Amino acid sequence: MDVRDEASRALTERLRQESGASAAFEHLAATCDLDELAEVLTAPGQPLWARELAAFRLGVAGDRRAFETLVLLLNHRDPPRCAAAAHALARLADPRTARAAAALATNELRVAYALHPVRLLADLRAPESVPALITTLRRRLRPHDPYRRVALACVEGLGALGDPRARPVLDEALAHPSLAEAAVRALARIPKQR
Repeated sequence: MDVRDEASRALTERLRQESGASAAFEHLAATCDLDELAEVLTAPGQPLWARELAAFRLGVAGDRRAFETLVLLLNHRDPPRCAAAAHALARLADPRTARAAAALATNELRVAYALHPVRLLADLRAPESVPALITTLRRRLRPHDPYRRVALACVEGLGALGDPRARPVLDEALAHPSLAEAAVRALARIPKQR
């Protein structure tokens, strides 16, 4: 099973349970009408599961009407919602996505929810990705910072991007035992400057 199918299956099962396996859920999960899905995003009184399902399906279909809802879900307190939103945003191909993910990743007031925006930035490989990951990682290198998973995702993302601008902050990450091994791997992926 490929990643796309696995993400869709996980979302479908989670939201089916959340909806109580309602007829409304089954209808939304089965419809091929993108306009109907888009209406769910703006209609009053829609439950969160319905908005999430509609936004996810529109996002993976490349329909930009899902953008605002997906960004809100990317910053949700529930990690599975964030992961599903990041998956859909990566496939949406909306030029606003990288700016939104960078804003969420670098927002210190929401750092507890920055893991999926950080991972999305690495996947997008956008011009905003490296500066945002550097900024976020530098802040995580402070003593006693509790967000090691976010820091590790930054290190891994910077390694995947292989941009020489990341070398100084990755060198700093070597001094942190929980990040050192990943930082060594990341630094190995960055071309040597001549």
